[in-house]
Amino acid sequence: MTADAAPTVRADRRAELIAAARHLLETEGAEAITIRRLGAAVGIRGPSVYKHVPDKARIEDALAAAGLAEQADALQDVPATFTTIARAYRTWALSHPHMHRLINDRPLNRAQLPVGLEDRAAAPLVAAYDGDRDMARAAWATIKGLVDLELADRFPPDTDIDAIYAAASRAYATARLFPPTRAPRQTGRDQPAGDPAALGSRGHGGDAGPVPAGCGPQPAC
Repeated sequence: MTADAAPTVRADRRAELIAAARHLLETEGAEAITIRRLGAAVGIRGPSVYKHVPDKARIEDALAAAGLAEQADALQDVPATFTTIARAYRTWALSHPHMHRLINDRPLNRAQLPVGLEDRAAAPLVAAYDGDRDMARAAWATIKGLVDLELADRFPPDTDIDAIYAAASRAYATARLFPPTRAPRQTGRDQPAGDPAALGSRGHGGDAGPVPAGCGPQPAC
């Protein structure tokens, strides 16, 4: 093997390992992804896997990025309403339950995500609430929680799950009619000495600072 060919071979092997991990994830769940099984799947010994990836976590990061991109694609052309977004995500998640869990039930390693991917995944819900990321995140938490309960078979047998989504949609539609009111912010001169609120973002009890740009523990919301 020439020196010029080596990087290509390593990249190909890494792609094979990620594909093998995706197969294990989809068929058996994240617990099935082990270095030994990955090596066996691509015809190398387990310790040799570390020549191509630093650890199993990096493989899982790559899978999460792929899953988040697929989620974004599934929602990309959906009308920007809670009902349609929830329906599209529910359909995708029920078809890929282990990927849904991998993306949402572990810390998201944002350093390993392609630039802009999390915002792209969040964009439909952010648009549905006219840029209000707090509302979008609350809606996302509701959708994710409903999917989790359905996957865990935690609803009573007589539950009409579609009716629950419809009720959530009505609740968020009502919430938009009553935007939160914020009291005028006082300056330090207007507050009594020692009031911790006067510390703002520098002390306890003050403004915690701006909301992060991303919308999500999963995908983006």
